[in-house]
Amino acid sequence: MNPIIQMTGITKRFGPVTANSLCDLSVNEGEIHCLLGENGAGKTTLMNILFGMYRPDSGTIYINGEKCLIRNTGDAFHRGLGMIHQHFMLIPNMTVLQNIILGQETGSFKLNYGESRRRTREITGKYGLDLELDAKVEDISVGMKQRVEIVKTLYRGANVLVLDEPTAVLTPQESNSLMHILLDMKRQGKTIIFITHKLNETMQVADRATILRDGSVTGTVKISETNIRSLAGHMVGREILFELKKEPFRPGKPLLEIERLKLLPNAKGTVSLSVREGEILGIAGVDGNGQMELEEMIMGLRQKLSGVIRLNGHEIGNRSPLSIRRGGIGYIPSDRHHRAILPGLSLSENFLLGFQSEKKYARHGFIRETKLAQDTGKSIETFAVKTSGARQNIADLSGGNQQKLVLGREVSPEYRLILAAQPGRGLDIGAVEYIHTQFLRLRSENKGILLISADLEEIMKMSDRIAVIYKGELMDCKEASRYTIEELGLLMAGKKPRQEDIDYD
Repeated sequence: MNPIIQMTGITKRFGPVTANSLCDLSVNEGEIHCLLGENGAGKTTLMNILFGMYRPDSGTIYINGEKCLIRNTGDAFHRGLGMIHQHFMLIPNMTVLQNIILGQETGSFKLNYGESRRRTREITGKYGLDLELDAKVEDISVGMKQRVEIVKTLYRGANVLVLDEPTAVLTPQESNSLMHILLDMKRQGKTIIFITHKLNETMQVADRATILRDGSVTGTVKISETNIRSLAGHMVGREILFELKKEPFRPGKPLLEIERLKLLPNAKGTVSLSVREGEILGIAGVDGNGQMELEEMIMGLRQKLSGVIRLNGHEIGNRSPLSIRRGGIGYIPSDRHHRAILPGLSLSENFLLGFQSEKKYARHGFIRETKLAQDTGKSIETFAVKTSGARQNIADLSGGNQQKLVLGREVSPEYRLILAAQPGRGLDIGAVEYIHTQFLRLRSENKGILLISADLEEIMKMSDRIAVIYKGELMDCKEASRYTIEELGLLMAGKKPRQEDIDYD
């Protein structure tokens, strides 16, 4: 095969930080090539250079054997390159068709929607990308929005598609559908560069993978000649523990009790469950079935519709978030950037969030800076946060390191229960392994963990019991060892078990 993309000696610095150091990448025409690496390894920066969003400090780019200077995204499009970013660049109040043709409209004095629709239908039909062209973008699912981005890129004539963490916001079903679409696009001659840290997806669709670690390329491998364990070792520079040691399940008294809680206005049923000392209770389900509502009702961020929520025996339904936290619950939100951190502040200032009025950090209206710096430094060391120090802006950290700081803050000794919602979403395998190890440590300290996750593998790996939610209703709840993957899949799709099999407690 002939290389369609060659990048040699690419180096890019942002002030004192080197994002890419002498990186080489060769992508063959008609292949799916994965860029693997932990968060902050330099994958996206390297592709932003290819797409003209950054200029390299040094290095050379060749496309179809021709040396190229890609000064902006227009140059990239002209060369047949297209990039689908992790955060979609769509206009919500415009239709699907309008978003696809924006900037590429046909017609002299007025838009020729007929011709644009014909060209779009030709693309969607060829690649199996079914779309409702007249629907408003704000009204379609996340998976459909991603399809719009792909069609928009193909509409502009791209032969090489770069997808940045394309499954980070998708449900398992949508992720599987995307994998089939990528394989179909490859069969029809497209070249795909796939930025990811999900090794199962790499093994499923890629021909080759280039691995980056700390801004440098550590190697390129054929997928047919490697395995997940080897790829993980290349990514993090050490062996990953795929099987974590769990102590025997010995639950204590209930910490959180939920009775007949109505999550969604149109839900046919309710949710009743409990989380006990020394237990990890996993909440499984496809995103959008009430998980966010459950998370927010427990933490007082959303008014409960009906039912009872008790923490340590005390009713907390509709109390303030601060009051609920003081009742003994740590909180790792599903939306890290809006609910867990303030990107404009330092690590120590973010470590203070939620504790700014506590006596250990505040006295006579002033923050005890020395005490705060000591505790932040201790947490940075304990939870292995990669940072230049407590005064660094938290926005400069990778997602995994941001989550580690949040974890260190939320496992305060005052908290007996931890609500962890989507704790591994968007994180690399090394960061997820570390967080899982910490959860098991907390469990061994007789703390309870309510784990809400759309990652079925994470739920099955970590949970002592699993509760499945579908359209706001509890479908089943029992020990994790009593489930099969097939049974969980059916429950997540709404197929109920016999009532006598449900174990609420």
